Order: sequence, then structure tokens, then C-alpha cells
Amino acid sequence: MNAKTRKLTTMALLVAISIVLVYLIHFPIFPAAAFLEYDPADIPILIGTFAFGPAAGLLLTVVTCVIQGVTVSAGSGAYGIIMHLIATSTIVLVAGNIYRVKHTRAGAAIGLILGTICWGIVMCIANHFITPLFMGVPTEVVDAMLLPIILPFNLIKAGVNSIITFAIYKTVSRHLIHRGEEQK
Repeated sequence: MNAKTRKLTTMALLVAISIVLVYLIHFPIFPAAAFLEYDPADIPILIGTFAFGPAAGLLLTVVTCVIQGVTVSAGSGAYGIIMHLIATSTIVLVAGNIYRVKHTRAGAAIGLILGTICWGIVMCIANHFITPLFMGVPTEVVDAMLLPIILPFNLIKAGVNSIITFAIYKTVSRHLIHRGEEQK
């Protein structure tokens, strides 16, 4: 199998794993905002980002978000797709670009930590502007949830997925990357 075919096949597998994970594992963290559910769907996307670079990570994000949004998470509709795209793209761009430049365990850790922080900040901004439109509530209602619920939820979700990614990436990548095909 040539390198391009192997990469495309691996990326398709990562998308499939991501969708299966969100189908099997999803639960609210804060009862006051049950629409905010933890799921591990970003772990395969982050693994693909580290293996193939941030551009591939963005492609994985878009494909996963759209497929997930019209299948296993169809209840959240366009809102879910948009919010997942924004959140995951944030961590993919931050962590992926840092890891691309500093291709070490420390680089991965720094990228994931900064990506998690940026995810939290970006999602507060996104929720302020987007959530009132989709939920049909005043901005003040959403803003009242930003610090006590939305920010902690996003930091927990991104943090847990980052920790798991960091713990398993090197082991998993040995099976993903073949004969030096890794992006540096």
C-alpha cells in the first residue's frame, strides 16, 4: 500500500473510531446544563493531528463533526456541528502546530495544555454569541452559565481528552505511522 493510500485509510479509521466513541460514551458533567456532554471523540482526532499534522487534523475534525452531527448526535443538529467544529479546531490548531514545531513529548504536553486553555476561552466566546441563537434564550442566560458551567465543562472535556491522548499517542502512533511517514 502506498503512503497516500495508507494515510487516507488511517484517517478514515480515526474518523470511524471517533464516531463510535461518541456513540458509546457520552454523558453530561453538569446536570444544570445537560446539553453539554463529555465524549472522547476528540482523542482519535488529536492522535491523527499529531501523526499527520494540523491540516490533516482539521480535515479529520470537519469530516467527524459532520458525520457525527447527522448520525449519532443528530439531536443537536447544526448547533452541535458548529460548536464541535469550533472547539476541536481550536485544540487541533494549537496543539498540532506546537507539536509540529517541537516534536517531543514536552512539545505534545505544552501543545495539549495550551490547546485546552484556548479551547476553554474560545468556547466561552462562541457560547456567548452562538448559543442564544440556537437555544432561543437571551444572551444574559448563557452569560450567567459561562464561568460556573461552560468554562469548567470545556476545560474538563478538553483536559481529559488531552490527558488520554498524551498517554496513548506514542503507543498508538507506532501502529499508525509506517516507515518514517510521520509529519515533522
